[in-house]
Amino acid sequence: MRINRWKWRELDLDQKKLIMTRASADITDHVQTVMPIIEAVRTRGDEALIKYTKAFDRVVLQPGNLRVSDEEWQRGLAMVTEEMAETLSYAAGNIRRFHATQMPEPIWMMEVDEGIMAGEKVTPISDVALYVPRGKGSFPSVLLMLGTPAVVAGVPRIIVITPPNEKGEVDPAILFAANLLGIKEIYKVGGAQAIAAVAYGTESVPKCAKVIGPGNPYVTAAKRLLAGVIDPGVPAGPSEAIILADEGANPHHVALDLLIEAEHGPDSASLLVTPSQKLAEAVEKELLQLINTMESDKRREFVTTVLSRYGGLVEVNSMEEAVDFVNEYAPEHMEVQVREPFALLPQLKNAGEILLGDHTPITLCNFLLGPNAILPTGRNARTISAVSIHDFIKRSSIGYVTKEGFAKVRDLAARFADMEGFETHARAVRERE
Repeated sequence: MRINRWKWRELDLDQKKLIMTRASADITDHVQTVMPIIEAVRTRGDEALIKYTKAFDRVVLQPGNLRVSDEEWQRGLAMVTEEMAETLSYAAGNIRRFHATQMPEPIWMMEVDEGIMAGEKVTPISDVALYVPRGKGSFPSVLLMLGTPAVVAGVPRIIVITPPNEKGEVDPAILFAANLLGIKEIYKVGGAQAIAAVAYGTESVPKCAKVIGPGNPYVTAAKRLLAGVIDPGVPAGPSEAIILADEGANPHHVALDLLIEAEHGPDSASLLVTPSQKLAEAVEKELLQLINTMESDKRREFVTTVLSRYGGLVEVNSMEEAVDFVNEYAPEHMEVQVREPFALLPQLKNAGEILLGDHTPITLCNFLLGPNAILPTGRNARTISAVSIHDFIKRSSIGYVTKEGFAKVRDLAARFADMEGFETHARAVRERE
């Protein structure tokens, strides 16, 4: 197999653009496919959901059976092993403790000048739909990462939408995670039709103010089309990671960690960026050996495709050039395997998450470290943050001015109104005692 290995300074502009752009998918074709699905759900509700669930998930649901019933809950929870329960409970505790620290004061005010008060009031969003994908397996970690900040933020109504498994049920681990969070509404519907359902509401699925969670290109296309109807949340695309390492990094560990995001799918990106030719050579050898020992043919095919397409090994001339590269790339995940990671940390500006040191592989943060693992992709880390409490609350500005404070600023405000040509703005202050 071939593993990409580039010397950054020797690449032409087109090659550099390909690496930087990675699989920033053009979803034009998906948009065309999704448009009639959205319209069908808008006009035919549950009937359309049942039709598309049969077509895409090969599961036949009955009217009135879209929501997980009490019997399904009990049957699923009974299937959760002690080991699974222990793992999910531990992760849930760490994730909750981390997000609880993000909660702002519910109301705060300050005196910006004598007699003039300004502040904010924080209110949770009224209702939110959490989209938990299922295309390549069961993802209770996604539900914990989405549901925990929503619960901590105090969202009054939280529902889950997720594709059913081949039995027409929701996987037991998802049910257990929801139960840990106190979420009781789960609907067995996925894909573009699920996004349309929570945007418009159907006989069974409630209309929501926001939907958040990763999905396939059809889900992404539906969110884009319905952005004027429902808040589509943080944009999420194919997985991507950078391992930023120096000559002191362990080649075996670096190679292992490069495979973490590469096994997500063929459109993922996973890169080693290093000024050390010796490390790059050693990591390449380790990768070849590790890939040959992978048990899953599907995952082996994924990583082989990734490392010969959007991923690979990037050699730079210095650590300064490496830092410039990663800041420009703005990865979803970034591991920093250098001798002094905390010394380098202030220079790292753009990443969904920054994991420091040899003992902090992406695996930990994906599942149970505490910080949120739903992260911006496709260079969106330049302007967008990880999912957090702030995705589930909104802030209202507050103002209060005393009679004495008003007397101080009345004429100034009127002048401003005059400068901008707003007659009644000026009268509202001038004609006030």
